Amino acid sequence: MNKIPSFEINHHTLQRGVFVSRIDTLGDQHVTTFDIRMKEPNREPVVDVPALHTIEHLGATFLRNHPDWSNQVIYFGPMGCRTGNYLLIKGNLTSRDILPLVREMFEFMGDFNEDVPGAAARDCGNYLSHDLPMAKWESKKFIQEVLRDPKPENLAYPQD
Repeated sequence: MNKIPSFEINHHTLQRGVFVSRIDTLGDQHVTTFDIRMKEPNREPVVDVPALHTIEHLGATFLRNHPDWSNQVIYFGPMGCRTGNYLLIKGNLTSRDILPLVREMFEFMGDFNEDVPGAAARDCGNYLSHDLPMAKWESKKFIQEVLRDPKPENLAYPQD
C-alpha cells in the first residue's frame, strides 16, 4: 500500500503552525485541508484528551458561528496523534488566508469562560471528558508562541 501524503511529511522537523495539508477538487469546487499543529510531533507532550475534546467543541462552535467563514467551514476536529487539529474549508486557500481566522479562534478559546457548548450527556458521547482550564492554557500557549508572530516554518511544511 502507498503511504498517504500526510505520512510523507518529515515529523522530525515539522514545527508547530498552520499548514496546507492538501487541496482537493470536487467538481468545480476546492476544499483545503489545514493542519493546525499545536505541538511538535514526537518532541513535546501531546494535548491531553479532555483538553483536546474541549478545543474541538469550542473551535467547531466558533467556526460554525463565524459571520464571515461559517458557510465555508466543512470540518474541525482533532488529529489522532493529539498534536493538533484539522480544519477543512471550501476554497483554494493558503495558510496566510486563514491565519486571522485561526488566531481569532484560539483567542476565543483562550478567553472562554462559560459552559463548554455541547458538553452535556444529551449532546455529547463523552461529555465527562472535558477540561476547559487546560484547553484555555493550550490555546494561549499556541497564540503566544506561534500565532502571534509566525515564521515561514510555521506556515509551510518542511521540504526535507
